Amino acid sequence: MEEIRLNRYLGEAGVCSRREADRLISEGRVTVNGRRAQLGDKIAGDARVEVDGQPVRQEEERVLLAFYKPEGIVCTAEKREKNNVVDYIGYPKRIYPVGRLDKESTGLLLLTNDGDLVNKIMRAGNYHEKEYQVQVDHPVTKTFLTRMRQGVPILDTVTRPCRIWQTGPCSFTIVLTQGLNRQIRRMCEYLGYRVTTLHRVRIMNIRLDGMKKGELRPVTGQELEQLKEMLKDSSSLSVRQRLEKDTYFCNSKAGRLNSHDK
Repeated sequence: MEEIRLNRYLGEAGVCSRREADRLISEGRVTVNGRRAQLGDKIAGDARVEVDGQPVRQEEERVLLAFYKPEGIVCTAEKREKNNVVDYIGYPKRIYPVGRLDKESTGLLLLTNDGDLVNKIMRAGNYHEKEYQVQVDHPVTKTFLTRMRQGVPILDTVTRPCRIWQTGPCSFTIVLTQGLNRQIRRMCEYLGYRVTTLHRVRIMNIRLDGMKKGELRPVTGQELEQLKEMLKDSSSLSVRQRLEKDTYFCNSKAGRLNSHDK
């Protein structure tokens, strides 16, 4: 029977994202066949997996939901966070957020029980777009827009070039293809600006159009089919994992070529 990584199993079961699964495993909250799980464990499909003593079963029906997140809601499925988005929504199936929006930010948040979908949307190496409307504390200048567009040094890296345009004296819209921690706020702070409001209006082809704050709706029909088409060539691997995989295959190929030359 084919084995898969435990964090992937938990993701595909709709428990949480793979990153969140690794945290649960590290905290000793996951067991496999009665044994405390370890990071990197692989399991067979018939393994008995429990989280906090509750059995985990693979979720057959995949769901994808669009949610208009209000201020003050935290994008986590962690029950210890009293303002967590999963309890706020109260959906009958086990779901978790696709990425995050800051507690003080508003706008479009996707939730699902499909771990593979999460990875394909969120992996920075797939260059999928997210669009934000932003207000700052003083007037936007051409220099500011140019610096933001070209990339800003934050978190020991330089942000990717992005699309950005002014929408008012102190406001702009920005389209990113990566999701560093508090990225827009940190970019603005580096350039001497403070974000006063941040509102996400689009993730790939899914838009907030017409939704009211706190509203939840399923992503179905043509909208879902278009999303799947956009994701069909996307990888669920991280940039590092893809580089490691490419290096492995290159080295393997080089080894076969060298053996033929002998």
